[in-house]
Amino acid sequence: MNNNQKDRFQTVWKQLTRFFQSEKTHKNARVTYQVIWNLTLILIIVGILGFSFAGGVGAGYFAALVNDEPVRSKEDLKKDIYNYEETSEVYFADEVYLGKLKSDLEREEVSIDKVSKHLKNAVIATEDEYFYEHDGVVPKAILRAIYQEFSNAAVQSGGSTLTQQLIKNQVLTNEVSFERKAKEILLALRVEKFFEKEEILETYLNVSTLGRNSSGRNIAGVESAAEGIFGVEAKDLTLPQSAFIAGLPQSPFGYTPYTQKGKLKENQKPGINRMKTVLKRMYSNGYITKEEYAKANAYDITKDFIGKTEMPSEKYPWLIDEIEKRSIEILSVSLAKEDGYEEKDLKNADLKAQYLALADRKLRQNGYKVYTTVNKKIYDKMQEVTKNYPNYGYDKAGEPVEAGAILIENKTGKIISFVGGRDFKRKQYNHATASLRSNGSTMKPLVIYGPGIELGKISPGSVSANVPISIPTGGKPWSPGNYGGGSYTGVSTAREALKNSYNIPAALFYKKIINLSPASYLEKMGFSTVTKGDYSNLAVSLGAMEKGVTVEENVNAYGTFANSGEFIDAYMIDKIVSKDGKVIYQHKVKPVDVFSPQAAYLTLDMMRDVVNSGTAASVRNRLAFSSDWAGKTGTSQNYWDAWFVAMSRMYRSGHGSVMTSLNPCKGLIMVLNIINVICIIGQI
Repeated sequence: MNNNQKDRFQTVWKQLTRFFQSEKTHKNARVTYQVIWNLTLILIIVGILGFSFAGGVGAGYFAALVNDEPVRSKEDLKKDIYNYEETSEVYFADEVYLGKLKSDLEREEVSIDKVSKHLKNAVIATEDEYFYEHDGVVPKAILRAIYQEFSNAAVQSGGSTLTQQLIKNQVLTNEVSFERKAKEILLALRVEKFFEKEEILETYLNVSTLGRNSSGRNIAGVESAAEGIFGVEAKDLTLPQSAFIAGLPQSPFGYTPYTQKGKLKENQKPGINRMKTVLKRMYSNGYITKEEYAKANAYDITKDFIGKTEMPSEKYPWLIDEIEKRSIEILSVSLAKEDGYEEKDLKNADLKAQYLALADRKLRQNGYKVYTTVNKKIYDKMQEVTKNYPNYGYDKAGEPVEAGAILIENKTGKIISFVGGRDFKRKQYNHATASLRSNGSTMKPLVIYGPGIELGKISPGSVSANVPISIPTGGKPWSPGNYGGGSYTGVSTAREALKNSYNIPAALFYKKIINLSPASYLEKMGFSTVTKGDYSNLAVSLGAMEKGVTVEENVNAYGTFANSGEFIDAYMIDKIVSKDGKVIYQHKVKPVDVFSPQAAYLTLDMMRDVVNSGTAASVRNRLAFSSDWAGKTGTSQNYWDAWFVAMSRMYRSGHGSVMTSLNPCKGLIMVLNIINVICIIGQI
């Protein structure tokens, strides 16, 4: 710096010094400071007032939005949150698992300690990374969502926590509105106040909609997803499997690997890409290591999909259908009683229909466990025999002959097994439990010999004519004939007549007791279709009821002879248990006295001759084991139905068993190879 520059600098410095030291400058500075300070204070106050006003307006608006929302107690919230459908399960005898009943949404509840840690971490990392830190809501996320809403941003990130999602799914609706969102926030805060984090997470895992399973059914809850997609329990899910399931809630039916028919989709990329997004978030949040992430990200998840599986209703259509019908009937009575009605009140058709509909809904939604009496091993064998029997043939009209059979434990009334028909897809009618048919000569022990002996009018040695006859009826005379049109022996004892199935002696024996109402014994033994006309019709003695009888009822009645004259009604539903373990139905045996032990024994002993040397003698010759059999064959008019009903002491613990096979050659029911069935049962 030269001298001239130094002089100029010193001059400027002196001027500045005099300016800042002058009284005028000090005065102006004080005034300016006061003005700026006051303006700053005003701005601060205005800002505070504005913020307070906005907050007040916001709070007031929030209060207005939730004004009609009731203050829910912990119990109210618990009831709402845990109020979700759960699929009912059914079991064979001895608690052998059969499967799940048909429902609109399949769900199986699972406790959080039985869920893979990978799945829990995957859900948190994907849906709510601050789950263990917030109190139900994340203000920053809510503000961001509000800003995006008002700015109409292209990306809508949302602001819902797991708790809020739970409230939306279980308590509120999916309506898009500020009112619903405000209520969601309020209730989320209350839920977090009342419930532990693990309780909230457990419920979320059980309610989430997760697409379809390998049967094509809609599923919800991680247990149903684990079993229905990968064939494993939720606790055994691997890291890739967990990530796949955790990604489903965003678009359940877009990411699910299965179609409505249970087949694997051709394009699995959407679900796989979503799985990889979940894995990346798990890695970013520190739930998995870099090595775990790389390995899971490269894993081919498609090889874990189990492929199409049959629903129980597809594998066991006759059985599932029968279980549903009986369970609904039982529940309808139970529900009506809860409402103060008696069982007799349900004779009113409208009331009955109302409770049947209610029972149907509850059976499919309330997660019951239905335990049956049906033995899986025997049931499977009987279906196998039915399917493989080669000699059914066709009737004259070209219709395939049908089959129906049932096995009942005499002492308890348990239905051990049955055959509903040959092909459920062709004909859904259950020929064992629903088809009403003429039972032919199998009626004779039930309405002639049993009642006749009980009434003291017939004994095994009683004699009757066995010649062509014509019986006056007040109208056209009735001329019964023996099977095949012959076998006239002049006279026959009751024992011989039953053994050889002579119709003429049977009709004459029945004429002898018809005024004593022998048909009433049928009603005592569970026949539900006896009409007033059946009491006076002589042809009932040969099975010609007005409406007919089912295989189940016919066989069930025969158990009376094996039970020393006590009728024990057959049943299939042993008990029904609610999802909280409460037994809401337990079957109780209620014996009905029908015959004296003496009358029952004599009738049964006469039926031993049928199997030993009578019309069913071929049965014993084909058995690979020995047993005390007693039974009766039967054929209805025009050979439409062929029957065999028998009692034995060989089943299980020594209790008697009864089974039959039915054969109408008119295209309804045919005798399946009863010998094969009996042999199979004897070998089990």
